[in-house]
Amino acid sequence: MGTSKLTILFEDPFWIGLYEREDDTGYAVCRIVFGGEPRDQEVYAYLLEHWRTLRFSPPRPGADRPDAPKSPKRRQREARRMTQAGGIGTKAQQALKLQQEQGKQARLTHTRQQREAEAERKFQLRQMRRKEKRRGH
Repeated sequence: MGTSKLTILFEDPFWIGLYEREDDTGYAVCRIVFGGEPRDQEVYAYLLEHWRTLRFSPPRPGADRPDAPKSPKRRQREARRMTQAGGIGTKAQQALKLQQEQGKQARLTHTRQQREAEAERKFQLRQMRRKEKRRGH
């Protein structure tokens, strides 16, 4: 059995929801754009209606829970080191970035295949026209 958490926050100009779930397959996150500020009933109705169509990021291995909680100052120092070293964002932000990168790669390969198919079609059309010219009318 896993845990899930929904966080509603304002990213100018829209209200968004970060739906995080963690289970035995790993940690995954989904970003939901609400537009205007949603009421609790609207969020609940949205989740009930669109549960099957939510696009979660690929599961990442879940972080092991630390045995003892760290002091707030230590956590603050570690967070500062992470942001300075380039490890940006929270676990949810990193998972969303990974999902975005994978979508970008899929789009790039799809457009490249379309471009190659179009070039092949044009080549075949030119070849056919050349043959027609050689045959005469």
